[in-house]
Amino acid sequence: MRELPVLDVTAPSPSRGRAAPAAGSRVAEFVTDDVVMPRFHVWTLGCQMNHSDSEEMAGSLLAAGCSEAPDLATADLVVINSCAIREAAEQKVIGRMGVLQRLKDGNPRMRVVLTGCSVRADNGPELHRRYPAIDLFLRPDEEPELTARLGLAGATSPGALAAKGMGLLPMSRAAAVAHGSVARGSAVSAWLPVIYGCDKTCTYCIVPFSRGPERSRPFDDVLAEARALADSGVREVTLLGQNVNSYGHDLPVEPRFAGVDGTRTLGRALDLVGRPDFAALLRAIDGIRTSDGVPRIPRLRFVTSHPWDLTDRLIGAMAECPSVCEHLHLPVQSGDDGVLRRMGRQYTIDAYLRLVERLRAAIPGIALTTDVICGFSGEGDAAFEATLELLRQVRFDQVFAAAFSVRPGTPAARLPDDVLPAEKRGRLNALLELQEGIGLERNEAWVGRTTQVLVEVVREPRSHAHEPTEGEAVADATGTRVAGRNRQHKLVHLDGSADDVGRLVSVMIERAGPYALSGRRLD
Repeated sequence: MRELPVLDVTAPSPSRGRAAPAAGSRVAEFVTDDVVMPRFHVWTLGCQMNHSDSEEMAGSLLAAGCSEAPDLATADLVVINSCAIREAAEQKVIGRMGVLQRLKDGNPRMRVVLTGCSVRADNGPELHRRYPAIDLFLRPDEEPELTARLGLAGATSPGALAAKGMGLLPMSRAAAVAHGSVARGSAVSAWLPVIYGCDKTCTYCIVPFSRGPERSRPFDDVLAEARALADSGVREVTLLGQNVNSYGHDLPVEPRFAGVDGTRTLGRALDLVGRPDFAALLRAIDGIRTSDGVPRIPRLRFVTSHPWDLTDRLIGAMAECPSVCEHLHLPVQSGDDGVLRRMGRQYTIDAYLRLVERLRAAIPGIALTTDVICGFSGEGDAAFEATLELLRQVRFDQVFAAAFSVRPGTPAARLPDDVLPAEKRGRLNALLELQEGIGLERNEAWVGRTTQVLVEVVREPRSHAHEPTEGEAVADATGTRVAGRNRQHKLVHLDGSADDVGRLVSVMIERAGPYALSGRRLD
């Protein structure tokens, strides 16, 4: 087998939806024969969209004839799908550079690819400095070109992709699904991306710069993939997007969507008149039924939702579609209006609370989870206390919180980072302590109730003497345990076996912790 040296490539001019490659990107090609193909390992950090993208990349590598390696050390090709939401995520990758370089020194054939939100069109020199062991940088919108850029035999060239209109992710996803080249990580549940990129102007967020503007997948393409998932026996599908609520605003007007008006709950209308909105998409997927009228996909979830784009039509679809689970992740980020303005979040706390009221009135028992940033620019003691008060008032089922870290290149990088690191950590700890108590109280309300759990994984037998992890705070039985989630996204542990994976089982909840439930199966 012959290998090509590392080459420098010249960046083409950018166009909407596809920014130019990072300056100075290095391309390391595999030129293969019919016998030896590289073994690959994909290391994924970050959000559900990254995990979905990794499934697609792994599928394309398998389709090209590669095989999967269990770890970095046994791989000829390492693909790192990075996260840049916080500095800590990028430091995880930077911390592996020494290990990767040593592996490359011992395996001259080895190539390392970095993709995900750390790779942008404007940070090429910085990438080479921070990630010296990387051979190829790919922005998220370039991921469909992975096999071609590596020179793998049988791969479709970037030029052919562009000629077919497949350079944009919404199109390439349809092609990947049609050719069966998405390596699903589970036979029980599946990710289904519906929109890529983000048009929001949150000042702290790097996503619009790394993933580009919003591009909705064609309505019928999404529906076709959902039908294929139903045919495969998948029990739960999660629709993905940086902001799924704005789905459809960039799609063509069609007579069949004449009833869509796009009115927002919180204000002005989206440009959705006559276009398929997210509510129409939910109803269509819920409408994939058996001859008896039962949804063929029993559970339908979605993330992430921006409060500003959550329409009354969407709330109605959530309430009326039996497959849509009673859970919504609705990031609030702060409980103070001044901080929200500096964040560019477009809503007030009063508006957010009114939205929560509408959701709980329309969908009794809905579980609400959220994101909070502690220590954003200008957040004083009173602003942080307002955030704690918001948690007490709303009583979220779970809060995902982090201390603010400045992301270079974002508008917030021009604001003063005026909350000391120790103060950020202190506020984060105080918030998590408060939420732990709220979470425990909300979970204790489940004790004595019966709930339906989709079993997803087998847990190793545990000893009573073994210190439980946070997520398994109530799973301390010595027998075989399985775990899954109910419709409200509560993690539930119960006795079971590998045969239970993929089954919907009725469980009587007997114990509760702040992060999980434990119960006894009834069937």
